[in-house]
Amino acid sequence: MTPAVETLNTLSPADRQRLIEIWEGAVRATHDFLTEDDIQFFKPLVRDAYLDSVQLACLRDAAGSITGFVGTDGEKVEMLFVDPALRGQGIGRTLMEHAMAHGARSVDVNEQNPQAVGFYLRLGFVQYDRSPVDGSGKPFPILHLRKD
Repeated sequence: MTPAVETLNTLSPADRQRLIEIWEGAVRATHDFLTEDDIQFFKPLVRDAYLDSVQLACLRDAAGSITGFVGTDGEKVEMLFVDPALRGQGIGRTLMEHAMAHGARSVDVNEQNPQAVGFYLRLGFVQYDRSPVDGSGKPFPILHLRKD
């Protein structure tokens, strides 16, 4: 049985800390193009701004610990991160299916993260544009994907 996706309307301090732990672990596992300085640059932005700018939903394990989360803004998936120890177990797919069921139709993905690119392509997203830099102006090319 697939666990139920939970909407996080308000973040407790413990939930916020767990989301940051998942974000950092996932980034370290999949974004090998980022330096330690890059991770430290993005971490406070994620913690203090990005998490509060999206509609968050998560999955929890039997003990109640968050195992992955997705953040959307309207029709766009702004973030999707899964505990790296639990990758490949359908958490990301379940969260994306939830987001798509609630209207998400587009996502941006780092071109240098081929696992994520492949994941979104397998879900039926197609590339419609590419940016040579990310939203912070850093030289990390972004693929813009959508699903009709």
